[in-house]
Amino acid sequence: MNTIKYSIVFLFFTVMTAQKNPDPISMQKENTGFVYNQFKPGELWYDDQGKLINAHGPGIIFSQNKYYWFGEKRGERASGGVNVYSSSDLYNWKPEGLALSPEDKDTASDIARGCVMERPKVIFNQKTGQYVMWFHLELRGQGYRAARAAVAVSDKITGPYKFVASFRPNGNMARDMTIYQDGDGSAYIIYASRDNFDMRIARLSDDFLSATADDKLIFSDHREAPAIFKYHNQYYLMTSACTGWKPNKINYYTSASLWGPWKRSDENPLKGPGAETTFGGQSTYILPVHGKKDCFIFLADRWNPANLTDSRYLWLPVQVKNGAPEITWTDAWSLDFFDRGK
Repeated sequence: MNTIKYSIVFLFFTVMTAQKNPDPISMQKENTGFVYNQFKPGELWYDDQGKLINAHGPGIIFSQNKYYWFGEKRGERASGGVNVYSSSDLYNWKPEGLALSPEDKDTASDIARGCVMERPKVIFNQKTGQYVMWFHLELRGQGYRAARAAVAVSDKITGPYKFVASFRPNGNMARDMTIYQDGDGSAYIIYASRDNFDMRIARLSDDFLSATADDKLIFSDHREAPAIFKYHNQYYLMTSACTGWKPNKINYYTSASLWGPWKRSDENPLKGPGAETTFGGQSTYILPVHGKKDCFIFLADRWNPANLTDSRYLWLPVQVKNGAPEITWTDAWSLDFFDRGK
């Protein structure tokens, strides 16, 4: 009799424990309506349909009173295209579908299925009324030999985007890249070149569809993963070392002009456990928070090469203290962090 009671109790405890601590991946399949009110760097992050957000190497744009998150759709080494999500608060995201999809029918296309699309960034061109997407492109079947930048456009922010062209800006190799739009409306591509030994900047054309001949070497330092922001008339450019999937220590450069000269700092802007390896991640973008002056969020990917879909997102607040950026690890935080810091 005691054995039976013990078995019943044990069974009840096992069932209740399983319900209390469900497997996260199973939970995504069974539940919808996830609601967040804070960021938890490195934890699973679901969209409002209960599916894992799949938008890596991201760029984010604020338009039409919403944020739009563009990122790599990952499930394998080849690209699944560019996903886009929308949000009014940065915590909760609605999937808007594929903004740009690899070409299935035209196998001669630069973006034929099997290509690699990385680090998509979208900006709005006031003159043409178009949204312009830039990304790093590797051609199907060529590994990482193509080293191109690529451009696509859309009249609608969520797309679908129409592929325009891919090329090497002014003949230079282009791998990890970002797009930056300055206060005067001019836009620039900052990109790793010469097998990542050079970091370059080029001004974009008036329609943002190509790079002009205004193209300059920023520095030669074997870096990748550029992310930039401007604070009090000073530009800050963060980069990663080139160690493949293995995370490494971030560094940053400062300049009073986008054209330089850029000064390297050996001070690690990251603070806390894991700071020497960028908290296990790699920089991808620095997001200005709309409506909050001089407030920025550092975005990084914690890549998981064994399961790229499960690569986690690291979003952390940026502070600038005595002219030096500081990004401190925190397990959970919300946007009122910036209000408390004022």
